[in-house]
Formats: sequence, C-alpha cells, structure tokens
Amino acid sequence: MTQTTSMKFHIKIDSKHYHLDVPTLFLTENEQFFRRMDKDMDQGWQMGKEWVDSPNTEQRCQIAASKLMSALDTDKKPMALLMAAYILSRMPSVNSVDIDTTGEMQETHFMSAEN
Repeated sequence: MTQTTSMKFHIKIDSKHYHLDVPTLFLTENEQFFRRMDKDMDQGWQMGKEWVDSPNTEQRCQIAASKLMSALDTDKKPMALLMAAYILSRMPSVNSVDIDTTGEMQETHFMSAEN
C-alpha cells in the first residue's frame, strides 16, 4: 500500500501569503537536483551585498527562498515546488518562510512548527 503524503509549506512575501503542498516523495525524487544546487553553492554565492564563500545550510535555504520568490512572482509553480522541497529537504523542521524583499537574502527567516 502506497501512502501519498505532503508537507504544508507557508510562504510570506511582504503582505502576501502563499501555501504549497509539497509531496513528501518529491523531496527524494529530486535529491539529485538538490545535490547539483549544493554543488553550485559550494563555489560561493552573492547574498545581497555580501559574497559568502561557503554558504551554510541556512544560507543555502535563503538562496533557495529567493529563487522561490522569483518563481512565485513569475507564476512558475514547478520551480516554486522544487525550491520549497529543497528547503524542506535541508531543514526538515521548517514549515514556513518569511522572505526578505529588500535585496538582503540573509534577512529571510525560517520558522518551524515549534515557533
């Protein structure tokens, strides 16, 4: 018997709120893609005004959150789901994100069910 489950992910961008249902299987099915993202970020990343040589897990998820915001802004739901799944795969306790829109990715904050 196969059970289809999903994880609810809440996104806040300024005064707008979005909810995505990310299928749990989607996280494992896309792990290869997520590893490629990690490999790209291993080279360092421009995060707002600051260059980060070696982004940590939270910074990597902030980068993904920025891509998530762009995907929602351009109505690219498959990419939005991928970025939400990346965040959930790297920070499993997180269930929501408040994405910074001022150009400072490091001001993006994640919340877990416990918060």
